[in-house]
Amino acid sequence: MAVATCWSTTVTLPLSPHPDLAVEAGLHFDSSLPYAVRLLFPPVGRIEAVEWVFGRDLLNEGRHAPVGHGDVTVCPGAADDVLVTLHGGTGAAVVSIPAEVVTGFLVECYDLVPAGHEHEHLDVDGLIARVLEG
Repeated sequence: MAVATCWSTTVTLPLSPHPDLAVEAGLHFDSSLPYAVRLLFPPVGRIEAVEWVFGRDLLNEGRHAPVGHGDVTVCPGAADDVLVTLHGGTGAAVVSIPAEVVTGFLVECYDLVPAGHEHEHLDVDGLIARVLEG
């Protein structure tokens, strides 16, 4: 049976034209996808929800040192924050998340699925069935 955790928080976009503007976001983890975390920005006005999925270990390691390449990189910030850089087709956005939120979220994630036990939570047969269905 899958279990999940979700932490709601406010983040900032320090390299944007409005670096101090608080933006609602959520960190999500589902044990049925044990290697991944989701960073979700809910819909605002006419702007649809935006979701990024990336490695749980990437977020964990990025609290201490710069990691990642490609679409998502993570590094410790200058303040008490974690910087997640999201690279998309139209550019990149740097998201500043409070370090205590990231740490608390990850503690819950690793309590639900300890490191090295991710494979015990994968439903490979179910995943293959979903892929073949469509």
